[in-house]
Amino acid sequence: MQDLTKLNRHALQAYAHEMQEAYQAFLDKHLSINMARGKPAPEQLDLSDALFSLGRDQVGVRSADGIDCRNYGDLCGIPECRALFGEVFGVPAANVIACGSSSLNLMYDYFSQCYALGVAGHEPWIKQGPCKYIAIVPGYDRHFAIAAHFGLELVSVPMTPTGPDMDRIRELVKDPSVKGMFCVPKYSNPDGITYSDDTVEALAALKPAAPDFRVIWDEAYLIHDLYGEKDELKNIFDAAKKYGNEDLFVAFASTSKITFAGAGVAAIAASDANVKEICGRLTIQIISYDKINQLKHAYFYKTKADLEAQMARHAEILRPKFDAVLQGLRDGLQGAGVASFNAPKGGYFISLDVNVGSARRVGELCKAAGLTLTPVGATYPYGKDPNDANIRIAPSCPSVEELRVATALLTTAVKLAACEALLEKTEAQA
Repeated sequence: MQDLTKLNRHALQAYAHEMQEAYQAFLDKHLSINMARGKPAPEQLDLSDALFSLGRDQVGVRSADGIDCRNYGDLCGIPECRALFGEVFGVPAANVIACGSSSLNLMYDYFSQCYALGVAGHEPWIKQGPCKYIAIVPGYDRHFAIAAHFGLELVSVPMTPTGPDMDRIRELVKDPSVKGMFCVPKYSNPDGITYSDDTVEALAALKPAAPDFRVIWDEAYLIHDLYGEKDELKNIFDAAKKYGNEDLFVAFASTSKITFAGAGVAAIAASDANVKEICGRLTIQIISYDKINQLKHAYFYKTKADLEAQMARHAEILRPKFDAVLQGLRDGLQGAGVASFNAPKGGYFISLDVNVGSARRVGELCKAAGLTLTPVGATYPYGKDPNDANIRIAPSCPSVEELRVATALLTTAVKLAACEALLEKTEAQA
């Protein structure tokens, strides 16, 4: 494919006309395809339908330590679930709190605790004047929304192929008003990058000026591998202990993309001190979580290996979808000189960057033709991508055939928007 950035004005106009005709053909199809969010497909949800059939005769009503799961109690979760998540997180069961269904809710709740009640005896953030929180970009819009909701200023740090820019982070944490950061350390949203061992080690060794600095370590995709050659993530808690920093990290995960979205089990992993503080506050907030749901999940998934076997079944469904999108991007964009994209080994997203500042225009073209994408800019704080470059692709829910059509439309829109931007640039230079 010819590099559009090297075409003269006449050739660029001809190519733009060709792309406009191709785009019109998509308009004529009256498509309706949604790739805005990483929702599991119905076929993935079907994998866990056996949970519906579980009754008292199969799972009983008591946890391993004899607590009646129909009643109040066991605020930190039943032992089976704590042990299962402990194996997933790589921490002792005593350092796990098994909760309700939403890890995002747990992250919001923990952030609100830090903001309103403080951390480890320190003044609440609300009483400390203007505070800041580090946002790895591109990143997860719902993370950014939590910090913005509480009025903290989000400070962007760029992602690199091995994780966040650690030089920038080390500089930022010298400021005591910087209170923490969001991380998706394995198969990051949206880039699909897994932090290298050196990056995890560098994070574990941080010495923030703020004594109440806390990292929200979102392990949303910890076992969400797509291919046999999977990424490995170094255990942050093992690394942090070497530096006396285990209190800095609070990890979150759920089974939302393992069993049922919004109806699974979520959990927190943290140091002894953090578990004690969080559980102490939970006693005011809730009497107990849904232990019956925990019991059902623990009946099916007794070990990490059981969860990994389930995720292998998910991968069989997801892999052809990711392959279809990636092949479509290669066919439609490789050599055009106007975009780049990642090829993740797991997670739920593919990240596309257009390099001529035309991502919003791409989003407009796709929307008009019936393709719904994550709002352009959402992967940056306040919805403002300074380079107007990043587009997050969520291949999980549509069918393979829909994804082929959607990707062809997307690549056509990218090239058409690039032509428009390049022509505008040549006009300005004339």
